Amino acid sequence: MTSRSPQGVTSESGRLDAGLVDQVRGHLLALGAVPTSGSVRAALRSEGRVLGDQIVRSLVELLRSDLVGLGPLAALVGDPEVTDVLVNAPDEVWIDRGSGLERVNTRFVDAQGVGRLAQRLAASAGRRLDQAVPYVDARLPDGIRLHAVLPPVSEQPCLSLRLPARRGFGLDELVGAGSITSDAAAWLRAIVAARLAFLVTGGTGCGKTTVLGALLGLVGPNERLVLVEDTAELAPDHPHVLRLQARTANVEGAGLVTVRDLVRQALRMRPDRLVVGEVRGAEVVDLLAALNTGHEGGCGTVHANDPASLPARLEALATAAGMPREAVHSQVIAGVHAVIHVERRQGRRRISEVGVVERDDDGLARVATALTFDPADVRAGPALPALRHWLGPGGP
Repeated sequence: MTSRSPQGVTSESGRLDAGLVDQVRGHLLALGAVPTSGSVRAALRSEGRVLGDQIVRSLVELLRSDLVGLGPLAALVGDPEVTDVLVNAPDEVWIDRGSGLERVNTRFVDAQGVGRLAQRLAASAGRRLDQAVPYVDARLPDGIRLHAVLPPVSEQPCLSLRLPARRGFGLDELVGAGSITSDAAAWLRAIVAARLAFLVTGGTGCGKTTVLGALLGLVGPNERLVLVEDTAELAPDHPHVLRLQARTANVEGAGLVTVRDLVRQALRMRPDRLVVGEVRGAEVVDLLAALNTGHEGGCGTVHANDPASLPARLEALATAAGMPREAVHSQVIAGVHAVIHVERRQGRRRISEVGVVERDDDGLARVATALTFDPADVRAGPALPALRHWLGPGGP
């Protein structure tokens, strides 16, 4: 004879009944108790329910997942290959392992479970998330980047996690992974060795930070790297690295430290290389000033769909911070030497181009192509003589 669960304990699909789960969860939350066999049995008794060991164990596991840590997402976040975890609905979870989004079987009990996890994670970062403030962008204590949206802004709670790099990749590893050929890598080594100021460009999730970290690993061990980041992601293999990380305001609105604040502090810390992990705000003004006042070899990443879009992107950021347009372009021309572009095609990330910043006929900055990297070839562009000039005798 097949045993049957007590009425109202499981649904037709065999999953625990949502009403029972809510009752036990509410009892534990009211007492501030963690889910254990004892606390769950006590909660069931208070509801007039006595259930078997198997059901109790299932309840404990589900509630621990729901009330503690990262809940159902813990295993995904623990996977060293995963870079992003996206929750669109209780039964729609996606991940990215570096080759594009894929849907996984992980699921929540209900939409409220997604919302509770989002609110708990936001609280751990000192941020508020509720109906009055229905969205949050925060950094968790372990470096995970959290973004969450609650109804009515979204149809149901949505959660996005960007995971920090577990380790840095060297340039040789990028060659081995097919992101760049060994001949092309020689040009990047020369750019770093010549202490050219450079920016790594590309779209979201294309690997800009990974490439920048690999290039920083080429810097001589006698140089001091000062890294300024909104979220700690860079992991260069280098013996002398000092990290500065921005901080959001707390629930009272105090304690804000911006990337621009940190760039200014970094300039007083004797950096041999000033590195801004991602240039996306007013800090561009101070970075350009630094690159024009003797801070050689500075670098960073910038969101741009292609190298030609970089001057307009920098102009938009700097003019929004109050810098005149003409001054922006003059400082970009004088302070930035090379642009290294990273792209993602058919799920593969690769370094596709190196450009040189020049002055156009109107006196504005433009990026001219010096090298194009095909999967098996290096092609010269019209600005290659300018790149060779900047590299000097150390070029390939």
